[in-house]
Amino acid sequence: MTYDKFSDQMLIDAFVSGDKKCIEVLIERYKSKVYSYILLNVKNPTIADDIFQDTFLKVMSSLRSRSYSEEGKFLPWVMRIAHNLVIDYFRYDKNNGLTSSDENEFVLNSTSLADSTIEDRLVDEQILTDVKKLLEYLPPEQKEVIMLRHYGGMSFKEIADVTNVSINTALGRMRYAIMNLRRIVDEKKIILTR
Repeated sequence: MTYDKFSDQMLIDAFVSGDKKCIEVLIERYKSKVYSYILLNVKNPTIADDIFQDTFLKVMSSLRSRSYSEEGKFLPWVMRIAHNLVIDYFRYDKNNGLTSSDENEFVLNSTSLADSTIEDRLVDEQILTDVKKLLEYLPPEQKEVIMLRHYGGMSFKEIADVTNVSINTALGRMRYAIMNLRRIVDEKKIILTR
């Protein structure tokens, strides 16, 4: 049986009815968006792996207990769980005085770099590293909307759902984030093109 053409809700219903393969299909369908979002926040692949696993353990537990009721909004719901676990990680990290991730452990998952030369890849990696560093200058809510939109591939409606704000607020945050990034690039005279 091929599950690729099943909707999220069909896979959820089948999983709840006992078909364990369906959760694997859902995880495979969204792993890159969820994992990328987590990794961009915690900046450590090991911690990101743990949070990713915890996210889908919570997803499975909620589905089994039939507490998921947001039909048609599976990805935003999963992203909200991941978002909350990232927040929990930072709270725990802060409260226990632990150091967080190593800035140099950023994982680059870009198929566009697969066919490029080593020099091209190094330049692209440096640009992405520079852009990632620029995001640190933004207020948290602006940084979050950029990460969800450009690294998580989410729509503004999904971002609004995940962050519990209106679509207009999400759009406004993106607008101000882009304006702030342009200002920072101008002030620091940064060149991000090859």
